Amino acid sequence: MARIQEMAKIKIRQVRSSIGQSQRHRGTLRSLGLGKIGRTAEHAESPELAGKLRKVRHLVEVVEDGSS
Repeated sequence: MARIQEMAKIKIRQVRSSIGQSQRHRGTLRSLGLGKIGRTAEHAESPELAGKLRKVRHLVEVVEDGSS
């Protein structure tokens, strides 16, 4: 049985450099699809995503999307 459910999407933008950050923080940015300042990525909302964002909250910002 397929669970068809509209998952909320979150847009994330990297606003600070990963230079000087720990290897784990750089890996978390990579797993989010980021790596350069100004790059954005869109992900479905999940507990895993919330944990990743909590780890790198000083490097990224959640972008408000006007289509919601």
